[in-house]
Parts: sequence; structure tokens; C-alpha cells
Amino acid sequence: MSNRFGESLRGWSHPDRPGRSQMQGRFCLLEPLGADRHAALLFDAYAGHDAVWDYLPYGPFPSAAPYERWVRAMQDQEDPMFFAIYDKDAASWGGVASYLRIAPEAGSIEVGHINLAPRLQATRAATEAMYLMMRWAFDAGYRRYEWKCDALNIPSRRAAQRLGFSYEGIFRQATVVKGRNRDTAWFAVIDKEWPELQAAFETWLDPRNFDAGGRQRQSLSDLTAPVRVSADPALGG
Repeated sequence: MSNRFGESLRGWSHPDRPGRSQMQGRFCLLEPLGADRHAALLFDAYAGHDAVWDYLPYGPFPSAAPYERWVRAMQDQEDPMFFAIYDKDAASWGGVASYLRIAPEAGSIEVGHINLAPRLQATRAATEAMYLMMRWAFDAGYRRYEWKCDALNIPSRRAAQRLGFSYEGIFRQATVVKGRNRDTAWFAVIDKEWPELQAAFETWLDPRNFDAGGRQRQSLSDLTAPVRVSADPALGG
């Protein structure tokens, strides 16, 4: 007989909110964003690459000073909670990401405000940073981990799918960003998918998955594809 209501969550208790602590990986380090430690280095990493700000509600910044003020305004916020990303191979700070829409009572948390300088994009450090943030959320007891982006931001949609997020649809006219309409594409991973997805990440991040030139032997997209319950139609086959 079918159940008129949702699955019982007996024994589930809501997780804690994220704290301001480092997340250490083999290829990257994440630490709470701070103006004194990170602003100047991150501004230099973004300099000359204004396109990284295209789909964000702020930026580009004309000089280091306004960017530092923005970082200082963000650094103590609880939601969004920003982290700076350090690439160990390049020995440099190269981007930020945050937790946001943090709802422990629902067991839901989002990753967003992701801004990677070109030198960090498509690196093992960038992928590992996303893995570490996701791992913390599910280890803490969250049930749902979300990714949202401008529906026109095809690179972000492709990144979400590669990382194992399942496509959930488009929210039309969801908001206004920089005076422009934004339709928002939604993606998520849920806790039941996490064990298989974690195994996929660990297989991909294993140094044995890379040859002497740093080229991958197995792609992360191939490893995460069996875990996803839906594909993004905008990305084709």
C-alpha cells in the first residue's frame, strides 16, 4: 500500500552549521576567507580576467581596494560562509567558494559564489576543493547538497554534472542580477548518493589516476555518471 506521506526520518537529527575551520586535501587547502590574508593575492589572481565575474552579482572590481573592502564585508558572514582555495601544486591562492542557503533544520546546504581564477580552473586542486566541501556537508549529516547557477552559464552547468550533481530543472525569472533577468538552473546531490559519489571522487583523485604528465586516466564525468539520476539536457549526450 502506498504511503500518503513522505519517508519517515526517525532517528535523523539536524546537523550543525559549518564552522570556520580549514579543510585539507592532497592537492588543495581551503581556509576561511580573510581580507588581510587573501584579498591582495586573490585580486592579483583575478586581474585581467573580468569574465570570471560575468554571472556573479558583484564584480569586477576596478582596483585592489574595493575588492579588499568586499572581502572584509564577507569574511565574518555566517551565510554565505566563504573559503579561499589554495592550490598546492601551484603554491598559490586561486579562488573562493562558499556555503550558503544553510538550512540545518531541513538538512540542506548549497555550494556557491564559486569564483576560480583561470590558473585554478581545470586543476586537481579545484576538483578536490569541491569534493572536500561536499564531504564535510554529508559527514556533518546534511541530506541535500545543492548547486545553482544562471541557466545561461553553461560552464557552471557542465561543472555541476561532472561533479555528480543531478539536474533538477529551471526556475524561470528567478531573480535579477546586474539589471538582467536570471533563470536559474538547479542541481543537487542527496545523502543516499553520497557513498558511491565519494568513491568516484576518491578514484579520480588517486595519484594513480594520473600519468607522469598529470593527464587523467579516467575522467570524473565517467565515474560520476552512474550516480546521477538525471542529466542536464542543455549539455547534450
